[in-house]
Amino acid sequence: MPDPKIYTVTELSQGIKYLLESNFRELWVEGEISGLKVSSLGHTYFDLKDAGSNISGVLFRGFAQGLKFELANGLLVRVRGNITTYDRQSKYQLMAKAIEPAGIGPLQLAFEQLKKKLAAEGLFDPSRKRPIPALPQQIGVVTSPTGAAIRDILSVLKRRYANMHIVIAPAKVQGEGSKEEIAQAIKDLNDNFPDMDVMLVGRGGGSMEDLWAFNEEIVARAIAGSRVPVISCVGHETDFTIADFVADLRAPTPSAAAEVVVKSKVELAAHIAQLEKRLLQSLRIYYENLRGRFLRLARGRALTNPLVLLDRPLQRLDQAVEGLFDASGEKLRRAGERLNLHSEKLKALSPLFPLRKGYAIVKDAKGKAVRSAAALSAGDRLNLQFAEGRADAEVLKAYGGAAAEKPAPEKKDPGPGGPQQETLW
Repeated sequence: MPDPKIYTVTELSQGIKYLLESNFRELWVEGEISGLKVSSLGHTYFDLKDAGSNISGVLFRGFAQGLKFELANGLLVRVRGNITTYDRQSKYQLMAKAIEPAGIGPLQLAFEQLKKKLAAEGLFDPSRKRPIPALPQQIGVVTSPTGAAIRDILSVLKRRYANMHIVIAPAKVQGEGSKEEIAQAIKDLNDNFPDMDVMLVGRGGGSMEDLWAFNEEIVARAIAGSRVPVISCVGHETDFTIADFVADLRAPTPSAAAEVVVKSKVELAAHIAQLEKRLLQSLRIYYENLRGRFLRLARGRALTNPLVLLDRPLQRLDQAVEGLFDASGEKLRRAGERLNLHSEKLKALSPLFPLRKGYAIVKDAKGKAVRSAAALSAGDRLNLQFAEGRADAEVLKAYGGAAAEKPAPEKKDPGPGGPQQETLW
């Protein structure tokens, strides 16, 4: 027998590589992603599996940048690529060039993923929505300067309110670089026009791919971070974008946005006239009510006989007084008896009480009480206070100390014509 061909390891690996790559090129494989990992260089490594088998796959950075949605473990996808081998590890892998979600388009999946992410952050909450000014003075517009949307917006604004101040921030609204330009235009209007009242952001209709710039995260966050209230107006009435959910108000078309943001002069005049009519009606009703109340009061007893206003208050006062005496009459009687008893005791202790027994109070000329005869001298004038009345007296002679113990000499009758003044011993 001829000698068998001896392969080197490299020759065998290259042969296997050739067979695989020549027989399994540009194929589609469906499976579930697991073991997802992104390297520091941006390459994506994953496993694609089904119920019975597992195959390794790689999506290099250049192809990964073209994905519209995010890969995730458990996601059922269809991968387009070819089979190749990694010589150093003697393993084969699927080299992916494109990945699509199975059962749903990549753009729709990307839309749902970003919508779920921003909703979880609260960017769609109604509490964040700001009211649109009723009479804006300055309006900003972010759209293409050559598209149909800007012509529609300007036409409506001019027709409804010709002297409106409009600032246009031109931006690409489709294709590469459009999302960055839209986000930057929104930022520029916020930074450079502090008096701006409201902003319109949008474009005319188109396919989902044409409108995709308004489904990008950078645009959504620019709208959410805007100081100026934003009205989104993208596509037709049936088109919904992420920008619509983040904006303060969604308008179905650019023309509708212009109509919403500015009321026409005719509408304003009609509204003012309606308010004036309602105000006059309210004033008339208010006047009639006041007039009726006045007439009822003028015919009432209160004005024809004002004293009737006191009838009930006086009656309530009488009842209160009677109730007071009925409840406390016994206490008042006992208190009166105690008061009389204490009054009699005070009278007994009064210095005037002994005067009723014939005593007198002696005071000198200065009104001071005389407590001792030693303080008196012959000729001093005295005042005598009796129980009834007073009398003036003059000291003939004073006896102080032991002399006061001696019996007083008999008082001689001066006889007719003699002194009538009372003498104090």
